[in-house]
Amino acid sequence: MKLFHGTDNAEIARPTVLTLGVFDGLHLGHQLIMKTVVDRARAIDAVPTVITFEPHPRAVLHPESAPPLLQTLDQKIEAMGVLGIEQTIVIHFDKAFSQIRAEDFLRDVVVERLHAKEVYLGRGFFFGHNREGNIDLLRSVSSKLGFVADEVPEVRLRGKRIGSTLIRELLTQGRVNLARRMLGRPYGVEGPVVRGAARGVNLGFATANIQPHNRVIPRGGVYVTATLIEGQWRRSVTNIGVRPTFGDATESSVETHVMNWSGDLYGNVLRVRFLHRLRDEEKFGSIDELKSQIARDVERANRYFESAGVKRSLAIL
Repeated sequence: MKLFHGTDNAEIARPTVLTLGVFDGLHLGHQLIMKTVVDRARAIDAVPTVITFEPHPRAVLHPESAPPLLQTLDQKIEAMGVLGIEQTIVIHFDKAFSQIRAEDFLRDVVVERLHAKEVYLGRGFFFGHNREGNIDLLRSVSSKLGFVADEVPEVRLRGKRIGSTLIRELLTQGRVNLARRMLGRPYGVEGPVVRGAARGVNLGFATANIQPHNRVIPRGGVYVTATLIEGQWRRSVTNIGVRPTFGDATESSVETHVMNWSGDLYGNVLRVRFLHRLRDEEKFGSIDELKSQIARDVERANRYFESAGVKRSLAIL
């Protein structure tokens, strides 16, 4: 995967088959778009290319309603590379860029700079000044400028269109299983491990206190998770919340107990994926009650990992 900031770099490979959009979360709908671009690029000997925007256009034009993003830019770019995209072009989105007419963008950037042979849009995506760019305009311009244009159909699950907004709602409800089905993978966060109150060690279940880079955190509670350590996904249990038994926290935290692990994780950047919700966070009457509940959580997590379906589908130590 090659990454370019802006479209003027001489090292951008051409000709291209491309798509453009924000693609937050890279859910199954986005993945179908990426697959279409990759397959068509291979078929006509072009370079599968994505144009994406940073920051999110709504954060510039309507910051009061800008959505929290499911992924950081680095996470999104890495995921697109896994899907076969060979180059990503990040365009800095500001108010000046928002004034560019859609047809001018297609002519000056998509055709003249990127030599696009084919362009694919997701269903309902708009671009250009006043959101005037849509699939109808794209097809009209493509017939004049000599490239192929088409719209990739939406992907639906349980009768609902898969979209980033719906996935955010599911995560804030703690519905990580359904979010996983829409994403095509477990939802994950990553961030550095920082020092906390070290209560986990005293409880017999050491935890890594993670400061997530991601803005979307699942609803508070206890989850079965997988944590990436030294290239291996390991069994873990993660608590999101304010530790009500101790009553001294003012902000929610993400604390992960990695099972069968005793190394020092301070300063490391950990990735945690949410597999299954166990329960709400609770306030216990004593430390012993809390310790007993954590032991039950760990036991339930182990049973989850030992189930036949999970052992077939997840490579977790």
